[in-house]
Amino acid sequence: MLYIDLPTLREIGDLDLLRSDACVSIYLATTPLTHEIGQSRTRLRQLAKDAIHELEAAGIEKRRIWPLQEHFDTVLEDDEFWEHQAHSLAILATPEKLLTYRLANELTESVAVADRFHLKPLLRAVTFPNAAHVLAVSENAVRLIEVSSDLPATEVKVPKMPKDAASAVGKATINDSGTGRRIQGKEGQKIRLAQYIRKIDAALQPVLAHSEIPVILASTMPVASLFRSLSRVALLDGMIELAPDHLTEAELAKAARPVLDAYYAKRIAEFRTHYDSHASQNRATSDISDVARAATFGGVETLLIDMDVIVPGTVDATTGAVTFAAEADASSYGVINEIAGRALRTGARVLAVRKQDIPAEAPLAAILRYAL
Repeated sequence: MLYIDLPTLREIGDLDLLRSDACVSIYLATTPLTHEIGQSRTRLRQLAKDAIHELEAAGIEKRRIWPLQEHFDTVLEDDEFWEHQAHSLAILATPEKLLTYRLANELTESVAVADRFHLKPLLRAVTFPNAAHVLAVSENAVRLIEVSSDLPATEVKVPKMPKDAASAVGKATINDSGTGRRIQGKEGQKIRLAQYIRKIDAALQPVLAHSEIPVILASTMPVASLFRSLSRVALLDGMIELAPDHLTEAELAKAARPVLDAYYAKRIAEFRTHYDSHASQNRATSDISDVARAATFGGVETLLIDMDVIVPGTVDATTGAVTFAAEADASSYGVINEIAGRALRTGARVLAVRKQDIPAEAPLAAILRYAL
């Protein structure tokens, strides 16, 4: 099972406001397979050392560095923590605070030391989490399946989940049509299916309440349409239009992949369409300086950023003017990272994507709220 704790976009925006003389951001690969996690612990030990050395080279006082080392040690020595991992681990630390996030995405290993956190990898994890839940529902059964990119799909045990429609409504069958009954035939079946779905929905709420990964419905009519109309679960528009009862977890996971890919591709395609239509109105740009100024004054509506590129430099807090630097160091944080944070805090939609997904393969591209 993947153990995932994603921050919300609002939380990422708040994290971007944090300032300290020693902000350390570490991202590394992990694995849900407990017997293979030792390599990740060893790698974190080295990455923590690299961060400490960079802080020392930047002239940070030892009394500020020691608490950071203690933070890293508490993570490294926590056996229970390492038994419950996903595909990547984000560690954000200052001398006063330590935050960890277990992520479904396989992120590029990195260490960043600055006066603020490096948050683009977290944005990628929130933008396109490389995982999903498949909710397989029929009259005869219901299952919640957790799907990952490279691990076998597994069923999630949901407390108080009804076994099937008939037992959920206290009947031998929901298709009885005896005379003299208050509800019968298709009308009675629909009413009982609705009762069944509401019980499924109630059981799922505590399990999915804090989940950030998409949910894909696997079902057929009439259950599928009833579920969409009655459930509070946020389902993707696309679904697995197959009777799920006799499909294995692996077969459901395979069927979910094109639905998930189509969802991601649709979001990118929608941006490109809107970007092209706004370009003629001077409300779309891939110029870093222009986007930085717009983000500073709340002018960014939607922003795509390259999740891998780092553009060293600073952005003026008041004017949004960009000063580029030759290389990244503790005094030169990532310009793209800063722009993304400012856009988030002013209500922009921010997506961290691959270079090829951005118009002209620029480091970023923005649709603006007003013309330049």
